[in-house]
Parts: sequence; C-alpha cells; structure tokens
Amino acid sequence: MTAPISVLVVDDSAFMRIALRRIIEADGDLRVVAEAADGEAAIAAVRQHRPAVVAMDVEMPILGGIEATRRIMAMPDPPAIIMVSQHTQDDSPAALAALAAGAADYISKEAGLGGLDLGHLDHSLRDRLRHWAGAQGKAPLPAAAPLTTTAQQPPPLVLIAASTGGPDALALLLAASGPLPVPVLIAQHMPLGLAPELAALLGRRAGWPVRVAQEGQKLLAGEALLLPTDGVLLRALGGFALRLAPSAAPVHPSADLLFRSAALLGLAACGVVLTGMGQDGAAGAAALAAEGGRILVQSNESSVVAGMPQAASCAVASAEALAPEALGRRLRELFEGAGSA
Repeated sequence: MTAPISVLVVDDSAFMRIALRRIIEADGDLRVVAEAADGEAAIAAVRQHRPAVVAMDVEMPILGGIEATRRIMAMPDPPAIIMVSQHTQDDSPAALAALAAGAADYISKEAGLGGLDLGHLDHSLRDRLRHWAGAQGKAPLPAAAPLTTTAQQPPPLVLIAASTGGPDALALLLAASGPLPVPVLIAQHMPLGLAPELAALLGRRAGWPVRVAQEGQKLLAGEALLLPTDGVLLRALGGFALRLAPSAAPVHPSADLLFRSAALLGLAACGVVLTGMGQDGAAGAAALAAEGGRILVQSNESSVVAGMPQAASCAVASAEALAPEALGRRLRELFEGAGSA
C-alpha cells in the first residue's frame, strides 16, 4: 500500500487549519503531518517532519509566508510550497512575490466576488498538492547518448523553460543577454492570469520589453514573449506565428510542448531549461538536440530546485550548465558569429 503524501499546513487561523486539514485528507492519499501558525514555526516543522509539500498562508505574525518560503527553499532538498491565501489572486503582487521566493504554485482562498470559498479549495487544492509532491521526485531520466550540435548557424529561436524560482532566474538571464536578434519564447510555469504582471516585472528588471504572447502572433526578432498558456509554433510566410492551446494540466505552459513544436518544424532552436521541480522540458530538449539545436541549462548550485535542469542534462549529454547571468551572456555570444562554440 502506498504511503500517504505528507503535507504541512501553515496558517495563523485555527479555523483555516482545521478546514484545510479536512479538505486535504478527504481522499485518504494526503495526510497532514503537522500544522504551524506562523512562518518561523513552519520552518521548524519542515526540518522536523520533512513534508513532501506545504500549504502556506501569506500574512502571518512573527514571520510571513513569503519570507518563510524563501528560507525553506534555501534548505537542502526543500518541499514544494503552494501558497493558500486571500492575497494570492491572479495578477496580485503577493502571487508574483510568492513565485519569486520559490513557491511552486498558488491558490486563492477567495471566490471571484470575495469571501472564503472552501468549495473552490476542495476542488483544486488536493490536485495541486498531488502534482507538486510528484514533481518533487528526484528520479532522473535515463542518460542519453551524447548529442552533438551540428548546426553552424545561430539558432532561429530561443525557447526558455522555467518553474520554481524561475522569475528571478529569468530576470537575471534576460538582463545579461539583452535583446537578441531572434524571437525569445518563455514557458514559465504559473497559474493562469499572472502573465501580464510577470511580464511587466521581467521587463523592468531585464531593461527591455517582455510581452505576453497572443494567439496567432507573428514572432519578431528582438522581442521576448511570455506564454500565458501552452503554445505551439506555426510556420508562417516569412517567419513564425504562435498558436496558444489551453491545457488542463496542473501546470502550464508546457516546456515540452513548446520545445517539441519547434523540433517538429525541423528548427535547430536553442532550448534553455532553468530552475524548477520535475522534468518538464527534458523530453523537448532531447527533440531539439536531435534537430541540431543547442541546449543550455541552469547550474545545480544556482538553481532554487535543480530537478528540471538536471533532467534536461540527463536527456542531452552535451547540454551546457551555467548560472543565469552566464546563460544570458552565452546566448548573446551565439549571435556574435556563427563560429562561436
């Protein structure tokens, strides 16, 4: 019999801790192993109980949830953290700050018209806890045979995948790369609705515009587009256009879908896999490499969680591993001359 997934519940409201426990344990495959009423107690509980996933409130006494998340994610082998708060609504600064601190996901306690919506939590919280507990698994993909890049021309596209800890890594990479002479597409795992706020933040920190991709949009050199949902590239006369495909998956956009769509067009695109839990992007990176594409990954020591870049490195033995700023400089070098290697 499979052991239940261990969950830590962190909320300063005793009522909410009771309600969340009942919601989480309703199906029997999730078990609350501890509760905490503030961020400092949450950190101690993570050290003691080693939960697979944490349901974390934002505003709490002593230490708030966002700072507690930042400190927990700095621990060795941290759990996945889902923010469960009235403040983590789509487009909210708290939601963006939570993802930047290393939260894997967020869900609002409120319904669209305000007020607590425990029915909404009952339908979605367990699925997200299960997903992120599974994504936390460290089993790597089987190592592939070394793949060497055969393309001598600079890549026609740069495709970037990111998840847990991605906003900070993306901002550092884009600031170091500057605008590139090809389109840049970004698949950052995030709940629907956060893309406009995240794009604005990335643009401010990078120093050049980052926009939200639109259905049917033609891809232009020198622009960075953040996918609001799963995307598929479509070849168009004189360039490429983007098709956006909504997904029912617990996380989106899918890096594998984005990378594979470029590979199906025979494009030797450059795929970049940044920090994140799970293995999204690894299979797509292998497909890109098979078409002669170049694969870059974030180094383990600079990643908040190294699952995604490690999986991509296992799938593509020739992948280069660098810190985010160095990845940005490496991308710039790829276009300084076709002979850069």
